[in-house]
Amino acid sequence: MRRRQTTDSPHESTDLSEGKEKLRLKQEVGLISGVSLIAGTMIGSGIFMSPEWVLHHMGSPASSLLMWAACGLLAMFGALSYAELGTVIKESGGEYIYILRIFGSFPAFLFAYTSVILVRPAALAAVCLSFAEYAVAPFYPGCSSPQVVIKCTAAACILVLTIINCLNVRLAMSVMNVFTAAKLLALLVIVVGGLVLLAKGQTQSFQNAFQGTNAGIGTIGVAFYQGLWSYDGWNNLNYVTEELKNPEVTLPRAVMIAIPLVTCLYLLVNISYFAAMAPSELLTSGAVAVTWGNKVLANWAWLISLSVALSTFGSSNGTFFSGGRVCYIAAREGHMPDILSMAHVRCLTPSPALLFTSAMSLIMIIPGNFTSIVTYFSFITWIFYGMTISGLLYLKIKKPDLPRSYKVPIVIPIIVLIAAVYLVLAPIIDQPQIEILYVVLFICSAVPGSCSDLQRCELS
Repeated sequence: MRRRQTTDSPHESTDLSEGKEKLRLKQEVGLISGVSLIAGTMIGSGIFMSPEWVLHHMGSPASSLLMWAACGLLAMFGALSYAELGTVIKESGGEYIYILRIFGSFPAFLFAYTSVILVRPAALAAVCLSFAEYAVAPFYPGCSSPQVVIKCTAAACILVLTIINCLNVRLAMSVMNVFTAAKLLALLVIVVGGLVLLAKGQTQSFQNAFQGTNAGIGTIGVAFYQGLWSYDGWNNLNYVTEELKNPEVTLPRAVMIAIPLVTCLYLLVNISYFAAMAPSELLTSGAVAVTWGNKVLANWAWLISLSVALSTFGSSNGTFFSGGRVCYIAAREGHMPDILSMAHVRCLTPSPALLFTSAMSLIMIIPGNFTSIVTYFSFITWIFYGMTISGLLYLKIKKPDLPRSYKVPIVIPIIVLIAAVYLVLAPIIDQPQIEILYVVLFICSAVPGSCSDLQRCELS
Protein backbone atom coordinates (compact mmCIF):
# COMPACT_ATOMS: atom_id res chain seq x y z
CA MET A 1 0.00 0.00 0.00
CA ARG A 2 1.52 3.29 -1.09
CA ARG A 3 1.63 6.35 1.13
CA ARG A 4 -0.83 9.13 0.43
CA GLN A 5 0.30 12.74 0.56
CA THR A 6 -1.91 14.79 2.86
CA THR A 7 -2.95 18.41 2.96
CA ASP A 8 -0.53 20.37 5.14
CA SER A 9 -2.44 23.61 5.40
CA PRO A 10 -5.97 24.41 6.43
CA HIS A 11 -6.09 27.13 3.78
CA GLU A 12 -5.75 24.80 0.79
CA SER A 13 -9.29 23.43 0.82
CA THR A 14 -12.75 24.52 1.79
CA ASP A 15 -13.65 20.92 2.63
CA LEU A 16 -11.50 19.59 5.43
CA SER A 17 -12.49 15.96 4.89
CA GLU A 18 -10.08 14.22 2.55
CA GLY A 19 -11.83 13.55 -0.73
CA LYS A 20 -9.48 10.94 -2.24
CA GLU A 21 -10.55 7.31 -2.59
CA LYS A 22 -9.43 5.18 0.34
CA LEU A 23 -10.41 2.06 2.21
CA ARG A 24 -13.45 2.55 4.43
CA LEU A 25 -14.47 0.39 7.36
CA LYS A 26 -18.04 -0.88 7.70
CA GLN A 27 -20.67 1.52 9.10
CA GLU A 28 -22.03 -0.74 11.84
CA VAL A 29 -22.08 1.54 14.92
CA GLY A 30 -25.57 2.87 15.65
CA LEU A 31 -26.93 5.10 18.43
CA ILE A 32 -27.17 2.37 21.09
CA SER A 33 -23.69 1.08 20.30
CA GLY A 34 -22.40 4.67 20.25
CA VAL A 35 -23.81 5.35 23.71
CA SER A 36 -22.36 2.03 24.89
CA LEU A 37 -18.95 2.87 23.45
CA ILE A 38 -18.83 6.23 25.26
CA ALA A 39 -20.37 5.11 28.55
CA GLY A 40 -18.70 1.71 28.45
CA THR A 41 -15.25 3.23 28.07
CA MET A 42 -15.82 5.98 30.62
CA ILE A 43 -17.09 3.61 33.31
CA GLY A 44 -13.95 1.61 33.98
CA SER A 45 -11.50 1.51 36.85
CA GLY A 46 -11.84 5.20 37.71
CA ILE A 47 -15.08 5.25 39.69
CA PHE A 48 -13.77 2.37 41.82
CA MET A 49 -10.27 3.81 42.37
CA SER A 50 -10.32 7.61 41.92
CA PRO A 51 -12.78 8.67 44.71
CA GLU A 52 -10.11 8.11 47.35
CA TRP A 53 -7.63 10.35 45.51
CA VAL A 54 -10.15 13.06 44.64
CA LEU A 55 -11.07 13.27 48.33
CA HIS A 56 -7.37 13.23 49.28
CA HIS A 57 -6.68 16.30 47.13
CA MET A 58 -9.96 18.18 47.72
CA GLY A 59 -10.09 17.52 51.48
CA SER A 60 -13.85 17.32 52.11
CA PRO A 61 -16.91 15.35 50.90
CA ALA A 62 -18.76 18.38 49.51
CA SER A 63 -15.77 19.70 47.56
CA SER A 64 -15.15 16.18 46.23
CA LEU A 65 -18.71 15.97 44.92
CA LEU A 66 -18.33 19.39 43.32
CA MET A 67 -15.13 18.18 41.64
CA TRP A 68 -16.92 15.12 40.23
CA ALA A 69 -19.68 17.37 38.87
CA ALA A 70 -17.11 19.80 37.39
CA CYS A 71 -15.29 16.93 35.69
CA GLY A 72 -18.57 15.73 34.18
CA LEU A 73 -19.43 19.22 32.95
CA LEU A 74 -15.97 19.63 31.39
CA ALA A 75 -16.26 16.23 29.70
CA MET A 76 -19.69 17.23 28.35
CA PHE A 77 -18.41 20.55 26.99
CA GLY A 78 -15.44 18.79 25.39
CA ALA A 79 -17.63 16.13 23.80
CA LEU A 80 -20.09 18.70 22.41
CA SER A 81 -17.18 20.59 20.87
CA TYR A 82 -15.88 17.38 19.34
CA ALA A 83 -19.37 16.60 18.02
CA GLU A 84 -19.21 19.74 15.87
CA LEU A 85 -15.74 18.80 14.65
CA GLY A 86 -17.05 15.35 13.78
CA THR A 87 -19.75 16.83 11.54
CA VAL A 88 -17.23 19.10 9.78
CA ILE A 89 -14.42 16.56 9.37
CA LYS A 90 -16.27 13.30 8.79
CA GLU A 91 -13.30 11.00 9.22
CA SER A 92 -12.22 8.59 11.93
CA GLY A 93 -9.17 9.30 14.05
CA GLY A 94 -10.34 11.82 16.65
CA GLU A 95 -7.73 14.41 17.64
CA TYR A 96 -5.24 13.06 15.10
CA ILE A 97 -7.37 13.66 12.02
CA TYR A 98 -8.63 17.03 13.30
CA ILE A 99 -5.10 18.30 14.04
CA LEU A 100 -3.91 16.99 10.66
CA ARG A 101 -6.67 18.66 8.64
CA ILE A 102 -6.52 21.97 10.54
CA PHE A 103 -2.86 22.46 11.53
CA GLY A 104 -1.01 20.17 9.12
CA SER A 105 1.36 17.23 9.23
CA PHE A 106 3.94 18.16 11.89
CA PRO A 107 1.65 18.51 14.96
CA ALA A 108 -0.41 15.56 13.72
CA PHE A 109 2.72 13.40 13.66
CA LEU A 110 3.58 14.46 17.22
CA PHE A 111 0.10 13.40 18.34
CA ALA A 112 0.24 10.11 16.43
CA TYR A 113 3.70 9.30 17.81
CA THR A 114 2.77 9.91 21.45
CA SER A 115 -0.71 8.40 21.20
CA VAL A 116 0.11 5.24 19.27
CA ILE A 117 3.35 4.38 21.05
CA LEU A 118 2.68 5.64 24.58
CA VAL A 119 -0.71 7.04 25.55
CA ARG A 120 -3.21 4.50 24.21
CA PRO A 121 -1.16 1.38 25.05
CA ALA A 122 -0.41 2.77 28.52
CA ALA A 123 -4.09 3.49 29.18
CA LEU A 124 -5.05 0.01 28.02
CA ALA A 125 -2.34 -1.53 30.21
CA ALA A 126 -3.54 0.44 33.25
CA VAL A 127 -7.18 -0.59 32.85
CA CYS A 128 -6.27 -4.23 32.21
CA LEU A 129 -4.08 -4.24 35.33
CA SER A 130 -7.08 -2.93 37.28
CA PHE A 131 -9.22 -5.69 35.78
CA ALA A 132 -6.66 -8.29 36.80
CA GLU A 133 -6.36 -6.92 40.35
CA TYR A 134 -10.08 -7.35 41.02
CA ALA A 135 -10.46 -10.55 38.96
CA VAL A 136 -7.89 -12.49 41.02
CA ALA A 137 -8.70 -10.89 44.41
CA PRO A 138 -11.36 -13.49 45.39
CA PHE A 139 -8.75 -16.24 45.00
CA TYR A 140 -6.41 -14.63 47.55
CA PRO A 141 -8.62 -13.69 50.53
CA GLY A 142 -6.84 -11.93 53.35
CA CYS A 143 -3.61 -11.30 51.43
CA SER A 144 -2.24 -9.42 48.44
CA SER A 145 -2.42 -11.10 45.05
CA PRO A 146 0.99 -12.07 43.55
CA GLN A 147 2.15 -9.54 40.96
CA VAL A 148 3.03 -12.25 38.47
CA VAL A 149 -0.55 -13.57 38.60
CA ILE A 150 -1.98 -10.06 38.18
CA LYS A 151 0.23 -9.28 35.19
CA CYS A 152 -0.38 -12.62 33.51
CA THR A 153 -4.14 -12.10 33.92
CA ALA A 154 -3.84 -8.59 32.45
CA ALA A 155 -1.88 -9.98 29.51
CA ALA A 156 -4.55 -12.64 28.95
CA CYS A 157 -7.21 -9.90 28.98
CA ILE A 158 -5.34 -7.98 26.25
CA LEU A 159 -4.98 -11.12 24.11
CA VAL A 160 -8.70 -11.93 24.41
CA LEU A 161 -9.60 -8.36 23.43
CA THR A 162 -7.23 -8.58 20.47
CA ILE A 163 -8.98 -11.69 19.16
CA ILE A 164 -12.46 -10.19 19.65
CA ASN A 165 -11.63 -6.89 17.92
CA CYS A 166 -9.75 -8.52 15.03
CA LEU A 167 -12.61 -10.90 14.25
CA ASN A 168 -15.54 -8.54 13.82
CA VAL A 169 -16.62 -4.96 14.60
CA ARG A 170 -20.13 -6.17 15.44
CA LEU A 171 -18.72 -8.74 17.88
CA ALA A 172 -16.63 -6.05 19.59
CA MET A 173 -19.69 -3.81 19.86
CA SER A 174 -21.80 -6.68 21.22
CA VAL A 175 -19.20 -7.27 23.93
CA MET A 176 -19.28 -3.54 24.70
CA ASN A 177 -23.08 -3.49 24.91
CA VAL A 178 -23.26 -6.52 27.23
CA PHE A 179 -20.56 -5.30 29.61
CA THR A 180 -21.95 -1.75 29.63
CA ALA A 181 -25.31 -3.14 30.76
CA ALA A 182 -23.56 -5.26 33.42
CA LYS A 183 -21.53 -2.38 34.82
CA LEU A 184 -24.54 -0.04 34.87
CA LEU A 185 -26.41 -2.69 36.86
CA ALA A 186 -23.48 -2.91 39.32
CA LEU A 187 -23.41 0.86 39.77
CA LEU A 188 -27.17 0.88 40.32
CA VAL A 189 -26.69 -1.66 43.15
CA ILE A 190 -24.23 0.74 44.81
CA VAL A 191 -26.59 3.68 44.26
CA VAL A 192 -29.61 1.85 45.70
CA GLY A 193 -27.53 0.68 48.66
CA GLY A 194 -26.51 4.28 49.33
CA LEU A 195 -30.08 5.52 49.15
CA VAL A 196 -31.12 2.86 51.68
CA LEU A 197 -28.34 3.98 54.03
CA LEU A 198 -29.38 7.63 53.67
CA ALA A 199 -32.99 6.68 54.37
CA LYS A 200 -31.79 5.04 57.59
CA GLY A 201 -30.19 8.32 58.63
CA GLN A 202 -26.51 7.60 57.90
CA THR A 203 -25.64 11.18 56.94
CA GLN A 204 -22.67 11.80 59.24
CA SER A 205 -20.27 12.41 56.34
CA PHE A 206 -22.46 15.26 55.10
CA GLN A 207 -22.42 17.19 58.36
CA ASN A 208 -19.93 20.08 58.06
CA ALA A 209 -19.36 18.75 54.56
CA PHE A 210 -16.96 21.53 53.48
CA GLN A 211 -14.71 21.22 56.52
CA GLY A 212 -11.08 20.63 55.50
CA THR A 213 -11.50 21.78 51.89
CA ASN A 214 -8.25 22.41 49.99
CA ALA A 215 -8.30 25.33 47.56
CA GLY A 216 -4.75 25.33 46.15
CA ILE A 217 -4.49 25.87 42.38
CA GLY A 218 -2.14 22.92 41.86
CA THR A 219 -4.09 20.69 44.25
CA ILE A 220 -7.31 21.29 42.32
CA GLY A 221 -5.47 20.55 39.06
CA VAL A 222 -4.24 17.17 40.34
CA ALA A 223 -7.75 16.41 41.66
CA PHE A 224 -9.06 17.16 38.15
CA TYR A 225 -6.54 14.66 36.77
CA GLN A 226 -7.89 11.92 39.05
CA GLY A 227 -11.53 12.78 38.39
CA LEU A 228 -11.11 13.17 34.64
CA TRP A 229 -9.42 9.77 34.46
CA SER A 230 -12.84 8.36 35.37
CA TYR A 231 -14.43 10.36 32.53
CA ASP A 232 -11.81 9.48 29.93
CA GLY A 233 -13.54 8.07 26.87
CA TRP A 234 -15.91 11.01 26.33
CA ASN A 235 -14.27 11.52 22.92
CA ASN A 236 -14.13 7.88 21.82
CA LEU A 237 -16.93 8.08 19.27
CA ASN A 238 -14.89 10.59 17.25
CA TYR A 239 -12.27 7.89 16.69
CA VAL A 240 -14.78 5.78 14.74
CA THR A 241 -16.73 8.47 12.85
CA GLU A 242 -16.43 6.57 9.55
CA GLU A 243 -18.03 3.51 11.17
CA LEU A 244 -21.09 5.42 12.49
CA LYS A 245 -24.49 5.04 10.93
CA ASN A 246 -25.70 8.57 10.07
CA PRO A 247 -22.84 10.29 12.00
CA GLU A 248 -24.39 13.78 11.73
CA VAL A 249 -27.22 12.63 14.01
CA THR A 250 -25.67 9.72 15.92
CA LEU A 251 -22.58 11.57 17.19
CA PRO A 252 -24.22 14.50 19.04
CA ARG A 253 -27.14 12.38 20.27
CA ALA A 254 -24.88 9.69 21.71
CA VAL A 255 -22.84 12.35 23.53
CA MET A 256 -25.94 14.01 24.99
CA ILE A 257 -27.22 10.67 26.32
CA ALA A 258 -24.04 8.99 27.54
CA ILE A 259 -22.17 11.72 29.42
CA PRO A 260 -25.05 13.09 31.56
CA LEU A 261 -25.95 9.47 32.38
CA VAL A 262 -22.41 8.69 33.54
CA THR A 263 -22.09 11.98 35.46
CA CYS A 264 -25.30 11.36 37.42
CA LEU A 265 -24.23 7.80 38.20
CA TYR A 266 -20.80 8.96 39.40
CA LEU A 267 -22.31 11.55 41.73
CA LEU A 268 -24.79 9.05 43.18
CA VAL A 269 -22.08 6.40 43.61
CA ASN A 270 -19.86 8.88 45.48
CA ILE A 271 -22.78 9.86 47.71
CA SER A 272 -23.28 6.15 48.42
CA TYR A 273 -19.60 5.79 49.34
CA PHE A 274 -19.88 8.69 51.80
CA ALA A 275 -23.10 7.24 53.25
CA ALA A 276 -21.35 3.94 54.00
CA MET A 277 -17.96 5.31 55.11
CA ALA A 278 -16.56 8.26 57.01
CA PRO A 279 -14.06 10.33 54.98
CA SER A 280 -11.20 8.91 57.06
CA GLU A 281 -12.30 5.35 56.20
CA LEU A 282 -12.54 6.17 52.52
CA LEU A 283 -9.03 7.67 52.51
CA THR A 284 -7.52 4.51 54.01
CA SER A 285 -9.64 1.88 52.26
CA GLY A 286 -7.29 1.20 49.33
CA ALA A 287 -10.19 -0.30 47.34
CA VAL A 288 -13.21 1.91 47.93
CA ALA A 289 -15.77 -0.31 46.22
CA VAL A 290 -14.62 -3.43 48.08
CA THR A 291 -14.78 -1.59 51.42
CA TRP A 292 -18.30 -0.43 50.53
CA GLY A 293 -19.28 -4.01 49.69
CA ASN A 294 -17.91 -5.37 52.96
CA LYS A 295 -19.87 -2.78 54.97
CA VAL A 296 -23.15 -2.92 53.04
CA LEU A 297 -23.42 -6.33 51.33
CA ALA A 298 -21.67 -8.47 53.96
CA ASN A 299 -21.57 -12.05 52.61
CA TRP A 300 -22.38 -10.81 49.11
CA ALA A 301 -19.38 -8.47 49.00
CA TRP A 302 -17.70 -10.69 46.39
CA LEU A 303 -20.22 -9.32 43.89
CA ILE A 304 -18.38 -5.99 43.99
CA SER A 305 -15.07 -7.55 42.94
CA LEU A 306 -16.90 -9.28 40.11
CA SER A 307 -18.62 -6.03 39.13
CA VAL A 308 -15.35 -4.10 39.03
CA ALA A 309 -13.78 -6.85 36.92
CA LEU A 310 -16.69 -6.68 34.46
CA SER A 311 -16.52 -2.89 34.41
CA THR A 312 -12.81 -2.72 33.69
CA PHE A 313 -13.01 -5.46 31.04
CA GLY A 314 -15.70 -3.50 29.19
CA SER A 315 -13.68 -0.30 29.51
CA SER A 316 -10.58 -2.11 28.22
CA ASN A 317 -12.56 -3.19 25.16
CA GLY A 318 -13.58 0.40 24.41
CA THR A 319 -10.04 1.72 24.92
CA PHE A 320 -8.65 -1.01 22.66
CA PHE A 321 -11.33 -0.46 20.00
CA SER A 322 -10.65 3.27 19.66
CA GLY A 323 -6.88 3.04 20.21
CA GLY A 324 -6.48 0.66 17.29
CA ARG A 325 -8.32 3.13 15.05
CA VAL A 326 -5.88 5.94 15.90
CA CYS A 327 -2.99 3.73 14.82
CA TYR A 328 -4.84 2.71 11.64
CA ILE A 329 -5.73 6.27 10.62
CA ALA A 330 -2.21 7.59 11.37
CA ALA A 331 -0.73 4.89 9.14
CA ARG A 332 -3.30 5.59 6.41
CA GLU A 333 -2.20 9.24 6.41
CA GLY A 334 1.49 8.30 6.17
CA HIS A 335 2.60 8.95 9.76
CA MET A 336 3.07 5.29 10.70
CA PRO A 337 4.32 2.27 8.71
CA ASP A 338 2.06 1.40 5.78
CA ILE A 339 1.31 -2.10 7.06
CA LEU A 340 -0.61 -0.59 9.99
CA SER A 341 -3.07 1.02 7.54
CA MET A 342 -4.20 -2.33 6.18
CA ALA A 343 -7.44 -4.12 7.06
CA HIS A 344 -8.45 -7.77 7.09
CA VAL A 345 -9.81 -8.61 3.63
CA ARG A 346 -12.90 -10.44 4.95
CA CYS A 347 -13.51 -9.00 8.42
CA LEU A 348 -12.69 -5.41 7.38
CA THR A 349 -11.11 -4.75 10.77
CA PRO A 350 -7.77 -2.89 11.14
CA SER A 351 -6.01 -6.05 12.34
CA PRO A 352 -2.35 -4.91 11.97
CA ALA A 353 -3.05 -1.73 13.96
CA LEU A 354 -4.87 -3.72 16.63
CA LEU A 355 -2.00 -6.21 16.88
CA PHE A 356 0.52 -3.36 17.22
CA THR A 357 -1.53 -1.70 19.98
CA SER A 358 -1.79 -5.06 21.72
CA ALA A 359 1.97 -5.64 21.55
CA MET A 360 2.79 -2.19 22.98
CA SER A 361 0.29 -2.70 25.80
CA LEU A 362 1.79 -6.07 26.68
CA ILE A 363 5.21 -4.44 26.96
CA MET A 364 3.86 -1.72 29.26
CA ILE A 365 2.27 -4.24 31.61
CA ILE A 366 5.74 -5.24 32.82
CA PRO A 367 6.60 -1.98 34.69
CA GLY A 368 2.90 -0.90 35.01
CA ASN A 369 2.39 1.79 37.69
CA PHE A 370 -1.25 2.94 37.80
CA THR A 371 -0.67 6.30 39.55
CA SER A 372 2.15 7.40 37.24
CA ILE A 373 0.13 6.37 34.19
CA VAL A 374 -2.77 8.61 35.26
CA THR A 375 -0.40 11.58 35.71
CA TYR A 376 1.38 11.48 32.38
CA PHE A 377 -1.69 10.24 30.51
CA SER A 378 -3.70 13.27 31.70
CA PHE A 379 -0.85 15.70 31.02
CA ILE A 380 -0.37 14.52 27.42
CA THR A 381 -4.04 14.22 26.56
CA TRP A 382 -4.92 17.71 27.74
CA ILE A 383 -2.13 19.21 25.63
CA PHE A 384 -3.71 17.71 22.53
CA TYR A 385 -7.29 18.29 23.70
CA GLY A 386 -6.39 21.98 23.95
CA MET A 387 -4.82 21.96 20.50
CA THR A 388 -7.90 20.27 19.01
CA ILE A 389 -10.32 22.71 20.65
CA SER A 390 -8.24 25.66 19.43
CA GLY A 391 -8.64 24.18 15.95
CA LEU A 392 -12.42 24.21 16.35
CA LEU A 393 -12.28 27.86 17.40
CA TYR A 394 -10.17 28.61 14.33
CA LEU A 395 -12.76 26.98 12.07
CA LYS A 396 -15.66 28.78 13.75
CA ILE A 397 -13.96 32.17 13.35
CA LYS A 398 -12.13 31.80 10.02
CA LYS A 399 -14.38 29.31 8.19
CA PRO A 400 -17.92 29.82 9.48
CA ASP A 401 -19.43 28.74 6.13
CA LEU A 402 -18.10 25.18 6.25
CA PRO A 403 -21.04 22.72 6.12
CA ARG A 404 -21.84 21.41 9.60
CA SER A 405 -25.04 19.75 10.76
CA TYR A 406 -24.37 20.53 14.43
CA LYS A 407 -23.04 23.74 15.98
CA VAL A 408 -21.97 24.31 19.57
CA PRO A 409 -22.07 27.84 21.09
CA ILE A 410 -18.59 29.35 20.88
CA VAL A 411 -18.44 29.94 24.64
CA ILE A 412 -18.29 26.17 25.24
CA PRO A 413 -15.01 25.48 23.36
CA ILE A 414 -13.55 28.64 24.91
CA ILE A 415 -14.26 27.24 28.40
CA VAL A 416 -12.71 23.88 27.43
CA LEU A 417 -9.59 25.59 26.04
CA ILE A 418 -9.13 27.62 29.24
CA ALA A 419 -9.54 24.43 31.27
CA ALA A 420 -6.98 22.62 29.10
CA VAL A 421 -4.39 25.37 29.60
CA TYR A 422 -5.04 25.30 33.35
CA LEU A 423 -4.78 21.50 33.56
CA VAL A 424 -1.45 21.51 31.72
CA LEU A 425 0.17 24.40 33.62
CA ALA A 426 -1.24 24.24 37.18
CA PRO A 427 0.32 20.92 38.28
CA ILE A 428 3.69 21.93 36.77
CA ILE A 429 3.75 25.25 38.62
CA ASP A 430 2.42 24.02 41.94
CA GLN A 431 3.46 20.35 42.16
CA PRO A 432 6.09 19.48 39.49
CA GLN A 433 6.60 15.73 39.06
CA ILE A 434 9.35 13.78 37.33
CA GLU A 435 6.80 11.90 35.16
CA ILE A 436 5.93 15.16 33.38
CA LEU A 437 9.61 15.72 32.48
CA TYR A 438 9.74 12.21 31.01
CA VAL A 439 6.66 12.98 28.92
CA VAL A 440 8.14 16.22 27.56
CA LEU A 441 11.37 14.42 26.62
CA PHE A 442 9.36 11.67 24.91
CA ILE A 443 7.40 14.21 22.83
CA CYS A 444 10.66 15.98 21.89
CA SER A 445 12.11 12.67 20.73
CA ALA A 446 9.46 12.63 17.99
CA VAL A 447 10.81 15.80 16.33
CA PRO A 448 13.69 14.15 14.38
CA GLY A 449 11.35 11.43 13.14
CA SER A 450 8.79 14.02 12.07
CA CYS A 451 11.37 16.02 10.11
CA SER A 452 12.60 12.92 8.25
CA ASP A 453 8.99 11.88 7.60
CA LEU A 454 8.15 15.26 6.07
CA GLN A 455 11.33 15.15 3.97
CA ARG A 456 10.39 11.72 2.58
CA CYS A 457 6.91 13.03 1.70
CA GLU A 458 8.45 15.96 -0.21
CA LEU A 459 10.78 13.63 -2.17
CA SER A 460 8.04 11.12 -3.04
